[in-house]
Amino acid sequence: MDSRRAHYRVTFAVLSVGVAAFALLQSLVVPVLTTLQHQLHTSQGTATWVLTAYLLSASIMTPILGRVGDMIGKERVFVATLIALAAGSLLAALAPSIAVMIVARVIQGAGGGMIPVAFGIIRDEFPAEKVTGAVGALASLLAVGAGLGIVLAGPIVDLLDYHWLFWLPMILTVIAAVSAVLFVPESPVRTAGRISWLPAVLLSAWLVALLVALSEAPDWGWGSGRVIGLLAGAVVLAAGWMVAELRAATPLIDMKMMQRPGVWTNNLVALLIGMGMYATFAFLPEFVQTPSAAGYGFGASITRSGLMLLPSAFTMFAVGMFAGRLTRWAGGKVLVVTGCLTGAVAMAILAFAHGHEGEIYLSSAIMGVGFGLAFSAMSALVVAAVPASQTGVASGMNANIRTIGGSIGAAAMASIVTSRFEPSGLPKESGYTIGFAVMAAALVLAALAGLLIPSARGLRRTAGEPEPAELAMVPGGTIVGDKSE
Repeated sequence: MDSRRAHYRVTFAVLSVGVAAFALLQSLVVPVLTTLQHQLHTSQGTATWVLTAYLLSASIMTPILGRVGDMIGKERVFVATLIALAAGSLLAALAPSIAVMIVARVIQGAGGGMIPVAFGIIRDEFPAEKVTGAVGALASLLAVGAGLGIVLAGPIVDLLDYHWLFWLPMILTVIAAVSAVLFVPESPVRTAGRISWLPAVLLSAWLVALLVALSEAPDWGWGSGRVIGLLAGAVVLAAGWMVAELRAATPLIDMKMMQRPGVWTNNLVALLIGMGMYATFAFLPEFVQTPSAAGYGFGASITRSGLMLLPSAFTMFAVGMFAGRLTRWAGGKVLVVTGCLTGAVAMAILAFAHGHEGEIYLSSAIMGVGFGLAFSAMSALVVAAVPASQTGVASGMNANIRTIGGSIGAAAMASIVTSRFEPSGLPKESGYTIGFAVMAAALVLAALAGLLIPSARGLRRTAGEPEPAELAMVPGGTIVGDKSE
């Protein structure tokens, strides 16, 4: 490595600040959706778009910006994503209406492109023996940052106000951007290619059509022409997107890779798990913040509602730390199925046993165990399904599909919860019961999909790859082998 280039530890510190800001912005708004609903004078369903828009934008922009980084330079794109985060945070802090807030969150979601770019910078700049540990630490930071965001939201709002949920990350992001310009070297590694814009447009179009239909169905009616038209349009656009991806010279999502049994089965599991996880993160705080006079809920403060979700972050991180040993002992397929069923139990508790706070804490802890098992094991199985040269692409695709599932799950949950209201204007308890039950069913389906996953050993033989001595598994669901993309 050129002695004039920044020491890799300095580079890692800068990357960590940027990734932490992105993780915080994803979760800081979760416990305050009810507050934003009241402050911005909107409905509960529309307020959910503050989370959904962020996830949708990240789902689309992550593969695009990852490709751009390979083509024009990873450091440039990393700085650009930080600028997008800062600009989106500034707009969100000043937003006078829910429409402006949603636009701000779309801009922030583009920051998701920093994740593949940051991993690429590590592969290019770090000593070979340090790459696996560094990527693992960065991915762990994503999980920890998301958990911290849920907990920090309450104290920030109590001491300051909700605007500082965006001012503080903006300050952090500006510091990271300036540091990146000064200290992160531009990677000499370039990959020839171009962006396939038609698949990107079609992916955006079918997701937006589907999410708008799900979100507006309670108001428009499920049988209305607008909802049916949007759902039909989503199906047609999705089919066109798949055809465009197959024909593209440089697809955003490699459909040929998706056809591998070990890839499409794990990605289906990821989609269904993402639905359940993000739907719960979006609506569990709103449920516990509901005044007990409504016949349900606990009238919890923002801080208390965040603490109720904290056990899931702890247990997910803890399980991720031991996922490698558990996978070698029981096998990845067993862990995926077990994790999905464990998550379904957590959702069932939320649906049918939510009368006491202890049940909420218990459900949160169980949920973290289930998702932690499934995420880590899924990554191992995806990597085992493809040649070593495609491990980064396959693993990133799996994580991105989970985010797509999250945007769909949050919109679907909003549609269910807001379909019926009490005279007081609060959603009926049955909406939450049905919503959490539907997410439990989604996780049962994920477990059934997990049964279709081939064994990792068989996949390695099919791919013509040797058995790996060790794979680095991290709670964020990322695996990095010895070879880069």
